[in-house]
Amino acid sequence: MRILEHPDPDDIGIDAVLAALADPMRRQIVCRLAEGHTDMACIAFELPVSKSTSTHHFRVLREAGVIRQRYQGTAILNSLRADDLNARFPGLLDAIITAQRTTGATAGTGA
Repeated sequence: MRILEHPDPDDIGIDAVLAALADPMRRQIVCRLAEGHTDMACIAFELPVSKSTSTHHFRVLREAGVIRQRYQGTAILNSLRADDLNARFPGLLDAIITAQRTTGATAGTGA
C-alpha cells in the first residue's frame, strides 16, 4: 500500500501553514473539511481548476501539515489536522476559517 508523507505534529511550522493558507483555493478546501467532512476524496471538492493544479493544492496542504491524506483503493481521502494545528497554534485555524467565511469563498480568487 502506498503511504503519503506527513510532517510530525511537532514539525508543523507556522511559516509553512501560513504559506499554504495564503491561497484562497486552499482555504476553500480547509473550510469544506472544517464543516465536519472527513475522509473526503479530492474529486469531491469540484474545484474550478485543472486536475494537476488541484493535486498541487492538496500536496501543499499535506506537506504543510494542514491536512492528512490516505489512500483508499485508487482514491486519496483528505481530513483536516485540526487537533494538531490547534495544539501547535491555538486559535489560528478558527481565525482563518472565520475570516474565509466572512469574506466569502470567492474573495481573492478573481471570480
